Amino acid sequence: MLKWACWTLLAAGAALAADPAKVVLVAGKPSHGPGEHEFNAGTMLLEKCLRQNPGVQPVLIKGGWPEDGAVFEGARALVFYMDGGDSHPMILPERLETIGRLMKSGVGLVCIHYAVEVPRQRGGVEFLDWLGGYYERPYSQNPINDVEVTQASPRHPISRGWGSFRGRDEWYYRIRFLPRDRRVTPILTTLLPKDMPNRETIAWATERADGGRAFGFTGAHFHTNWGLPDFRRMVANAILWTAKVEVPRGGARCDISPEDLSQNLDAKPH
Repeated sequence: MLKWACWTLLAAGAALAADPAKVVLVAGKPSHGPGEHEFNAGTMLLEKCLRQNPGVQPVLIKGGWPEDGAVFEGARALVFYMDGGDSHPMILPERLETIGRLMKSGVGLVCIHYAVEVPRQRGGVEFLDWLGGYYERPYSQNPINDVEVTQASPRHPISRGWGSFRGRDEWYYRIRFLPRDRRVTPILTTLLPKDMPNRETIAWATERADGGRAFGFTGAHFHTNWGLPDFRRMVANAILWTAKVEVPRGGARCDISPEDLSQNLDAKPH
């Protein structure tokens, strides 16, 4: 009887370990002009990429903050691709509290492009803790640049299967980090501004004290950049990593077609 009970417990544990990691992807409301801040279309591409990899169960929320916060229950990681700043959907007090509880339980966090910006006095402290860094006005900068971007930490799991590349984007730089924060690892860097270049971190990974992981990425202003395989794979790898899903040695599968890139765009006036 004892052997049977032990076998049952082991089998139950194996089944739980085999359960796919729930990743909730939240796409913001339409913003900016055509081809810019295409949150719904970009997040749908990420969902398509994640479904090509075992061990992960993406859950997509389009059009802004979910009406029912219960969707976050059981999530291994949260991905936010939306407008930020003073109107950031995450910084309402009750939402900060909700996300804070999830962070304390070790849930992963990914913020893409504008979603890394919060006001210093409303969300700044939390983002330094949860994400490892954030865009802070007027300290941080955001001109559009066409630059070489460099893989900063080749041995990190997020860096598997892709290399340095060139891209035109609204690369945010001078991100606010805590001084000498050992939790934070640069993933992508570039030299900005062009007239007085410094090595700036434009994507980073954070391993928090609560056991959770986070990834901040300042690119993805232009939707066409999801067509760059290295760009796309880096973000897909990061989502897997934050959800504590093993990143394949050759990087995440994230195959899309040119037709995929032109689908699901928001209806915006020119």
